Amino acid sequence: MWFFSEEERMLQDSMQNFAQDQILPLAEQADETETLPEGHFSKMAEMGLLGITVPEEFGGAGMGCVEATIVHEELGAVCASTALTYLAHTILFVHNLATNGSKEQKEKYLPDVISGKSIGGLGITEPGSGSDSLAMATMATRDGNDYLLSGTKTYITNAPNGQIFYVYARTGDGKKDVSTFLVENSFEGFSHGKKIRKMGMRGSPTGQLIMDQCRVPKANRVGKEGYSATHMMRNLDIERITIAGISVGIARGALAVAQRYVQEREAFGQTLSKFQMIQKMYADGDAELHAAKSLVYEAAKRWDIAKSEGRPLGKKGALWAARAKLIAATMATKVSLDCVQMLGGYGYDREFPVERMARDAKLNEIGAGTNEIMRLIIAREELN
Repeated sequence: MWFFSEEERMLQDSMQNFAQDQILPLAEQADETETLPEGHFSKMAEMGLLGITVPEEFGGAGMGCVEATIVHEELGAVCASTALTYLAHTILFVHNLATNGSKEQKEKYLPDVISGKSIGGLGITEPGSGSDSLAMATMATRDGNDYLLSGTKTYITNAPNGQIFYVYARTGDGKKDVSTFLVENSFEGFSHGKKIRKMGMRGSPTGQLIMDQCRVPKANRVGKEGYSATHMMRNLDIERITIAGISVGIARGALAVAQRYVQEREAFGQTLSKFQMIQKMYADGDAELHAAKSLVYEAAKRWDIAKSEGRPLGKKGALWAARAKLIAATMATKVSLDCVQMLGGYGYDREFPVERMARDAKLNEIGAGTNEIMRLIIAREELN
């Protein structure tokens, strides 16, 4: 992007090299085995990526939303599964804890998740509540110096392999009476549920968190009891912006494959790149990609400016995040499918990565808020 600082350009260059050298060679394996390759997190920890938005005083890199989006875009361009697992750990757990946790909680848990020793995740979605997240049924009741949590979270990224989770549960009768808890997988009453098999993002492990009178120390409650609904909604902004970065990366990666292919493949005595229908698909995809990318990084920049000025973006933050996610996710699905079409039979063949990219892209129209929810947010803020 034209406004990137020298440091941001250096991060972009180093991430491109890292993604090409370390992540891309194992992307197909991750999709085939539905398993995140070992070593990915330790390598990202060595680069300081697992605590990218965490203040330096707590061992993080002290960077912002723009830098986090750069990382997600570059990972998404080669392996969206790795990007999604990284997002769930670094944005949904680490960033949330660094933003809302107490000094004692940060000192206890941040070192292990920033070093990659422990993998984290976030527990909001339940079997009976998705888009209406405040309709969650998981309950937390006081029991002396502990809380007892009961309920099931589903479609949780990193659930099968995570050790620590940022879990939301009801602590009262009001719809917004929600609290947050740091739940270790070693706690009494906690178990990992079934691993979920998915259409795309297969290398990113997804599953259930089951809590049956799970005993959680009071010290592991994040913030005041019953005051987490606002935090939950506000933290969705950076999640949606960075996941939009993954969509930008997917589309960019798919177009790069298609470009090489149509410039080399011949039919009727000329390369495919000479055919106007191919030119239209490629040109539309290229323009749509750059339009979405500009929107995504504007949203990220606005998030950083607001943070640097010590003010929340509030409803405007939700609006910009919704715009970015809606446009980027929709674009990535369309562009990746057009790339499948440009490659013809080879696009449908797993020999080329565009079919994987098309499968991966679809999730971003659903996760972190569906396209329909993004449209509702935009309409609510602009029309009311």
